[in-house]
Amino acid sequence: MESRHAPPARTPTPPKGARLAQKAAMLCQDRAFQLYLDKRRRYKQGMSEAQLPDGTHNADDARDWLCAACGIESRAELDHSAKAAATFRTIQQRFGKWRYLNLNNADLRRPPALPAPACKITV
Repeated sequence: MESRHAPPARTPTPPKGARLAQKAAMLCQDRAFQLYLDKRRRYKQGMSEAQLPDGTHNADDARDWLCAACGIESRAELDHSAKAAATFRTIQQRFGKWRYLNLNNADLRRPPALPAPACKITV
């Protein structure tokens, strides 16, 4: 018996991220990269630190900036677009160079110090 019905139309599934998407996600979470974006934006737009203080960019801002810079809507597309992947690698290289020249990496990997306790605990 033959079926006279056409198969259902399939909507394309969005691409799944792989290695580059994972690297991009980790980069966006990096406090040093967020600081890099603060300083980069100040430089590009001629702003002072008072106008755009360090710590302004967060992980969501970093993701939005990265997607716009790479011409993609999702970091998952990095693993499926040669042009976006090349742009991402350039961003990684420029950030890596900036980080090497400008930062003491240990300060950004360590979480902020907790304040000393208000009272002494004796045992």
